[in-house]
Formats: sequence, structure tokens, C-alpha cells
Amino acid sequence: MLFTKLLIPTLKENPSEADVVSHKLLMRAGFIRKLTSGVYSYLPLGLMTLRKIERIVREEMNAAGAQEVLLPMVQPADLWAESGRLQKYGPELLRFKDRHGRESCLGPTHEEVITDLVRNNIHSYRGLPVNLYQIQTKFRDEIRPRFGLMRGREFIMKDAYSFDATEAGADAAYEAMNKAYHQIFSRCGLQFRAVEADTGTIGGSFSHEFMVLADTGEDTIVICRQCSYAANLEKAACSAAPLSERREEKPLSKIETPGKRKVDAVCDFLKIAPQNLLKTMVYIADGRPVAVLLRGDHEVQTVKLKNMLGANEVELASDQECFDATGVPTGYLGPIGLKIPVVADLTVTTMQNFTTGANEKNFHYLNANLGRDFTVEKTADLRMITTTDHCPLCGGELELPRGIEVGHIFKLGTAYSEALNAKFLDSNGQEQPFIMGCYGIGVSRVMAAAIEQNHDKDGIVFPLPIAPFQVIILNLGFTDDAITTAATDLYQSLREKGIDTLLDDRDERPGSKFKDADLLGIPFRVTIGKRFSADGIVEIRDRKHGEITEVPFAEAREMLTKMLTEAII
Repeated sequence: MLFTKLLIPTLKENPSEADVVSHKLLMRAGFIRKLTSGVYSYLPLGLMTLRKIERIVREEMNAAGAQEVLLPMVQPADLWAESGRLQKYGPELLRFKDRHGRESCLGPTHEEVITDLVRNNIHSYRGLPVNLYQIQTKFRDEIRPRFGLMRGREFIMKDAYSFDATEAGADAAYEAMNKAYHQIFSRCGLQFRAVEADTGTIGGSFSHEFMVLADTGEDTIVICRQCSYAANLEKAACSAAPLSERREEKPLSKIETPGKRKVDAVCDFLKIAPQNLLKTMVYIADGRPVAVLLRGDHEVQTVKLKNMLGANEVELASDQECFDATGVPTGYLGPIGLKIPVVADLTVTTMQNFTTGANEKNFHYLNANLGRDFTVEKTADLRMITTTDHCPLCGGELELPRGIEVGHIFKLGTAYSEALNAKFLDSNGQEQPFIMGCYGIGVSRVMAAAIEQNHDKDGIVFPLPIAPFQVIILNLGFTDDAITTAATDLYQSLREKGIDTLLDDRDERPGSKFKDADLLGIPFRVTIGKRFSADGIVEIRDRKHGEITEVPFAEAREMLTKMLTEAII
């Protein structure tokens, strides 16, 4: 492709609306343009990269035995009502009515549609197993779309759904997708980890997220330094170390703590460690208040709390909501005598003779003890894990790097097939619900995540397999017939070998061409200029490592072929 024939509207400055690296560079390099909030147009270079990602996804999905379909983006609301998700999914589900008053929605995901398709077309175990996938546009009405393609409202996604007759078959399908995903992200040239994850609004029994490791990632993941354990922050298990010995319970007493509301202030005033303070936090779970107890140096992980309560929505109560529920101002709450439901993190069961709020302004209790002074309805792992915790599998040290979710696989079980009455006849002629799995990849997000992981001060540093072009040739002698002929000949020669090549044939200064080549992130740059005129030498620069190789023009094609092969390996 010739630069002069391609729409590449590069920008010299970062757009003011862009906050993260990928958003800035995709805009500056002319890969995308914003249409409206959270919705982007893909320009030629952006679409080229998307198509390369899609090709890798298709090849690996097909190799794993999945079959491609294409499902409607517009979905009837009654299907969502049938599954029970029409209200549960929340405002991210964009709903509308057609001219006949029938309610529909734009698909953020396709569990209902695919289950309806299968229940109407597969009736016997003989038609199983089957795995159907699509690559299609989705829409989620994010309240605050941000970070460009990382958190948009409209995005491109690959979603697959497996249907099996047995649990063993469903496990095999899940493992096949797990392996396919490892292949996909490896072939995309990304550094990633598969981590245990919460199933969220999709539902199901267990799941894994595939996280691209990047310092700018919006998610934190938990990785053990000694074993293979990896989980996202919502799922990472925290253990409560058993008491080494039981101490004598001291008498409960009340002490005045004037104006001391925060953990640090109370601890400084009473000369105690946060580990010896029990804090009480009020959350609103599906409209009802619940008190959560945890150690002073710990924080609530709301997804764990939500799962324990079986709630759809859980939010930290405001100061007013807290006072309305308890009659106590925040900062002095405690479990003794509290009239709302109380749950506790597991670590609370290991605490003795601790300090806690006295449910009275400016007062705290000393030497409180669970069981003697108060009880709780339930205990569970409710807290956020930290680097001071140990691996729940091997007890090893943990690290908490940042990551970007690009894929998620779920074992759904029969949640959707039972809700939608999707059944088949087994070998005994008995009706059974399909056992399902769900497997998603954010195709457009992969492009953004790749840039978050691969960039420098000059621009994008694309992994070779997903770069829009593999090679860019810079013609630095636009008015020199010999240089122009050499650049054109090399360009044609590389294209004949199947190498994706961009020829920068613009009448621009060399500096502008160098800057644009770096900005676009094309893996190999060939410069044909003064050295060629003097002694027939061209320069080949590796964008990732910055290494420059000088070769005679006649050897350039073979050298590039060799370098491309080595880069792929």
C-alpha cells in the first residue's frame, strides 16, 4: 500500500480527551476517530489490525472445533425476561421499542439468543457436543465510557458458547477453549496470564480471565511467586491464620475518643495497632442495610460481599444512609447492640480483646470479643487481598501487578438452559438441560491492550503478528529517480513474497517520515536515502529493539524475510 493512497490522518499532539496511552496513540496514529461518547470509527490501519486479530481468533477457534455463526445485534426483550436478566442486567442494557411497541435491546452479550437457537434446532444428545462462536459488534451503555477502546459503549467481541450432554463433556469443552485462548494471545505476541475470576452478571460455576500484563492496566491481579496460582482481585482468596493461642478475655470497657472517627486517628489516640481495631462498615444490599466487620487494616472486597449476600447490587452506604440505618454517626459504629444484620470477614474470628465503636458519638469499646459481647449472622472471606498475605495454595509470596482483561471463559452449567427450558433427549429418552460454557474475547480491546503493553515515547511498538503492516519503506529521495525506483522495486518485491508492506512515497521531510514510522509502530523500517545513492546501502531498523542493520540493496529482501521469520519464532 502507498502512503499517499491510504487514509492515515496522524496528529502531532495528544487529543485532550485521551487519558490512557492506547487512546492517545490510536488517535494520533490515525487508527480510530471518535463519533460520539464511547463509540469509534475504525480507519484503515485500525481495521487492518483488527482483521489480523480476528484471523488469529478464527483459526484457533476453528482448530478447537468451534463453528462460526452470526447472531442478530437486536434482541427481543422477552428473551431476556425469560432468562431473568432483563432487570438484573441493569442500565447497561440499552432498551428500546419498535413502531409496534415491542421492546427490544442492543445485545451486550448473546447467551439468550444462542440458547434459543440451540433449543429450537438440537433435540437429541446425538447432536452434541456443539460449540458456536461469532465475531460481532456489542453495545453496553456504560455510564462513564472512558479510555478509548478500553471501556467503550460499542465494541467488537468474539463470543462462543458450548453445549454438552454431560459434565465431563462440558469440562472438556472448557479446557479446549482454555488452550485455544492461550494459543490466541500467544500468537498475538502478548504477555498475559490466565487468572481465576468472578462470574459476575453472566453467572455460572467458575471462570478464568485472560489478563494482558501492563503497568497502565485498570485491573489488579494476584500472582504467586512460587506456584501457578493466579486470580483477579475480586476472586483472590484470603485465608485467616488460626490463633496460635487463646488469651484470657479482658472485661469490656468504654472509653471516650473525642473526635476520633478514622482508623488512624483512633489507633494513634489509643496507642494500638490497626490489627487490634475492629471497624464496622454499613453497605446497602438490594436496598437493605447490612453491617460488615473487618480488621482495621483491611478493606472490603465488594464482589465477595455481594456473592456472600446473594445480592444484585451492593454499595457502601453514605453517611446519611448509615445514620438512618443505625442512628449512629460514622466513625463510632460497632457490632455490640447493633440492630441491623451483621456479617464478618473470617479474620475477625481470630481477633481477641479488640477495640471497636461503641455506637455512641465520641466513644469506643475496649476489649470486645466475638461470641461473648456480640454475634454475627455469617462469616466469610470478604476482604481485599494484599501483598502481606500468602498464596492460598502453597503459602508463597504474592505480587499484585496490573493487567487488562482481554478474554473471559465461563463454565455456565445449566443456568441458562433451565431458565429458557432448553432441553434435549438423552440416550435413555429422558429430557435433560444443556450444560453450557461461554467464552469471550474483546477483539477491539486486544488492539488497545497490545498498545498499552507495547509502546515507547515515540509511539506504538506493535507485536509483529497484529501490526497493520510488517514493513514500512521510507523513500527519502522523492525527487531522485534512482532512490524512487529502488524503493518501488523493493516494495513490489516484498509484496510478491506476501509481506505486508507500506511505502511512504510522500513528498515530506525525512524527519516527518521517521516520526510517523515510529508512531505507527510498524515492526521493521527500511530507509532508502543518501547511503543508497553513495554506495547502494539501505538501513533496516527493528522498531522494538531500535537496532539498525545496514545491507546492500540487493540483499534487503532476503534480510527482511530472515528478520521477519526470526521475529515470529
